[in-house]
Amino acid sequence: MKKLFVEFKEFAVKGNMMDMAVGIIIGAAFNKIIDVLVKQVFLPPLSLLTNGVNFHDKRIILKEAVLDTSGKVITDEVAIGYGILGETMIDFLIVSFTIFMVVKFMNRLRNKSQDVQDETVATPKDIELLTKLTKLMEEQNNLMKTNK
Repeated sequence: MKKLFVEFKEFAVKGNMMDMAVGIIIGAAFNKIIDVLVKQVFLPPLSLLTNGVNFHDKRIILKEAVLDTSGKVITDEVAIGYGILGETMIDFLIVSFTIFMVVKFMNRLRNKSQDVQDETVATPKDIELLTKLTKLMEEQNNLMKTNK
C-alpha cells in the first residue's frame, strides 16, 4: 500500500501534472470570458444587423410538439438547432483566433530568449550550455584539422 501511495505522490506532483491542472483551470475561466464575449459583445450587433433575429432560437422544426387540452406537452418538439450551431462556430473562431495570437506571442518571446546574440533578454541556461558546447566542438574540430 505504501508503494502505491509513493507512486501516486510522484505522479501527482510531477511538473507536467501541475502544468496541466493550471491549464485546465485557466481554460475554464477563459471559456467563461469567451462565452460572454460571444453572447454579449458579438451577437447583439449581429442580431441588430439582421433586424433583431435571435440566433439561439433559430431551428428547423421537423415535428411540432404535441400538447394536451391543458397545454401540457405530451410529445416534445423535434428540431434541428442551427442557431446554436452558429453561435458555437462563432465561439470556436474566437477561441481559436485568441489561442493563435497567444501562441504567436509566446513563440516570439521564446525565439527572442533563445537568440544568443540578443543581449536584451536573458538566454536560458540550456541554450547557453549548448552554445558553449557547439563552440568547443568547433574549436576541437579545427585543432584536429590543423594536426593532420
